[in-house]
Amino acid sequence: MSISMQEVMKQSGVAFGTSGARGLVTAMTDRVCYVYARSFIKYCEASYKCDHTIAIAGDLRPSTERILKALVKAGEDSSWKVIYCGRIPSPAIALYGIDKALPTIMVTGSHIPADRNGIKFNHPQGEITKKDEQGIVSQSVDFDESIFDAKGMLKNAPALPAVETEAEENYCKRYPEFFGAKALQGLTIGVYQHSAVGRDIVVKVLESLGATVKPFARSETFIPVDTEAIRKEDEDLARDFAHKDFVDAIFSTDGDSDRPLLADDVGMWLRGDVLGILAAQALGIKRIATPVSCNTSLEKSGSFERICRTRIGSPYVIAGMESLVDANDKSVSVAGYEANGGFLLQTNLTRSFEDGATRTLPALPTRDALLPMIAVMVMVREQKMCVVDLLKKLPKRFTLSDRLKEFPTEVSKAKLAEIREKKLGAKLFGALTAKPSKFKPKDGPAPKPFHGEVVSIDETDGYRMEFDSGDIVHLRPSGNAPEFRCYVETEAKDRSAELLAGCMKVMESWRK
Repeated sequence: MSISMQEVMKQSGVAFGTSGARGLVTAMTDRVCYVYARSFIKYCEASYKCDHTIAIAGDLRPSTERILKALVKAGEDSSWKVIYCGRIPSPAIALYGIDKALPTIMVTGSHIPADRNGIKFNHPQGEITKKDEQGIVSQSVDFDESIFDAKGMLKNAPALPAVETEAEENYCKRYPEFFGAKALQGLTIGVYQHSAVGRDIVVKVLESLGATVKPFARSETFIPVDTEAIRKEDEDLARDFAHKDFVDAIFSTDGDSDRPLLADDVGMWLRGDVLGILAAQALGIKRIATPVSCNTSLEKSGSFERICRTRIGSPYVIAGMESLVDANDKSVSVAGYEANGGFLLQTNLTRSFEDGATRTLPALPTRDALLPMIAVMVMVREQKMCVVDLLKKLPKRFTLSDRLKEFPTEVSKAKLAEIREKKLGAKLFGALTAKPSKFKPKDGPAPKPFHGEVVSIDETDGYRMEFDSGDIVHLRPSGNAPEFRCYVETEAKDRSAELLAGCMKVMESWRK
């Protein structure tokens, strides 16, 4: 039979979001995943020079192995060779594909709960763009429907091929070869392992850089660690570990290890968009692309010659980075980062080191968790300071975010449309952004805070309001899950926490 990707997406509800195709495990049947993979392969055949070989990998979710087998079957039925690279980080499989000029697929739901999963695609030059997405979903696939049962599962799923270890090995060598074997010598780093697919690789890489490593909290049950909405239990865990055991920092990642979590020596996790600024400074990046939701300390720091603000999602950041590349000057370094901390390197990066050597780090234009954390800790060691000292040098702007879970995307969009059309920003959030008047009478009570007014609106992605107090409230439906996200930014951490709590209270009322 023949079926179009559009039809499969409509039937299953599994569609592209900001980072690949994702959905409930129950919706991501073998048949759905098979057609997605066949469509991707068909698109690559038409759009890229391919030698009919594809590499695949996956995270540690319970459903990942089943989906990997569906991808193997899709490759076989397309007459393509399938290389299985095992359970490795998303940036590791992407790097392998770039090095070998192969398309690759990563089975991962990243940070979302284990009842969901996803498929992330990379063409031979790196992560797919929105243009590639459109090319994939425009395909139709011919296949034998009888290979699936009534529930859409393979009747005879193939075994996974033997693991090809080169992808993991090359990723593990990438940063020691650039920074050097003594780059983190003298530092002690904790590694919160939980169920991240790169948990052992992180330990291996840090040790190869000369650090003393202390792994902790390994879990065989999948834990949905979201680097943009850190759970209280993860905050408590890091603080308790740092209190009991000396460390200079703590490293962790999300489920597929492309998004970082870095904590200071007392176990306080850094925001991903702050980590991105520090990492870019440490690496000497000249031009930066980052989503509109990220901390404005980027501009206020004055550290970068050009900045491109984009929609949220790595495909948009990649497009932004591409627009910043100087075709006439290869020395102009370009990178990008997201609020989740994932760091993308668009251009090769050449740097001189303490040992007198000059080395080049090849570009990796997809989210990576290790590079930003390592870069910051190398700067910590070189400058003989701690992470907190680096944070103190940044302009005082504090971002926080949270989200309404299980909030239908169509309801989120409708609410944003209502706020936009009726100009409800000040009415809903103005009082939350208010500050006391600077003019206090000599006698009598202090005046009440004014009711904040919206002074600028940015609709690059969602609805981002800047108030006359300088506070920012940004509302946006998630592109990966039925969640309504809220981002806030103010000049003080406590104020950001207070503003976020107030915004979430307003948003919770929208459930009624």
